[in-house]
Amino acid sequence: MDVLWDSEPAPARGPRRGLTREGIARAAIALADAEGLESIAMQRVAAALGVTKMALYRYVPGKAELVALMVDVGIGPVPDIAGTGRAALEAWSRALHAVFARHPWATTAVVGPRAVGPHELRWTERALAALAGTPFTGGEKLDAVAVLAGHVRAIAQQGAEEEIGQAMGAVLAARAGEFPEVSAAFADPGERNAALDFGLARILDGIDAEISRRS
Repeated sequence: MDVLWDSEPAPARGPRRGLTREGIARAAIALADAEGLESIAMQRVAAALGVTKMALYRYVPGKAELVALMVDVGIGPVPDIAGTGRAALEAWSRALHAVFARHPWATTAVVGPRAVGPHELRWTERALAALAGTPFTGGEKLDAVAVLAGHVRAIAQQGAEEEIGQAMGAVLAARAGEFPEVSAAFADPGERNAALDFGLARILDGIDAEISRRS
């Protein structure tokens, strides 16, 4: 939390004086975009910046803090989304999906208990604002945002693993008798890559229905 929310350390003399936490995070993001989250190591990020590993520790104490910074810098400023209600929630969800599409490693980095930075918290603030005026409690609003974000993340991760789905098609072609329902579903896929739209529509339908029921 200190790394995400506290002020930058005072500039240092020598080769470290040009370093910032955001600059370090962006160098790590470029590496993760190209090679995945498993490629992140303080030594490699330091090399990309042309400094020693020890020079980074003044700004980022370790890899866990670095990944937290990467997530917050990677998600970036909250998008300009107008209004409230269903349209705003859908626009927010699609904007989040675009972030995961740009940074596939983030679908893994955001899983589990973790610190949240200012950019990410402003995204949450915007999603909650879209639910202003609804009969939901604060906890229910947070749950609704979590469900939307979870769907978006899962679909983005699925898209990053599309090659696995293609390989499964070849497996099922030889084992249709053993897995008849799965084989039939793969054989009649309907519109391709529609899972994001389908899931968003069902979640938002459910939110709308619950608002109407309480009203």
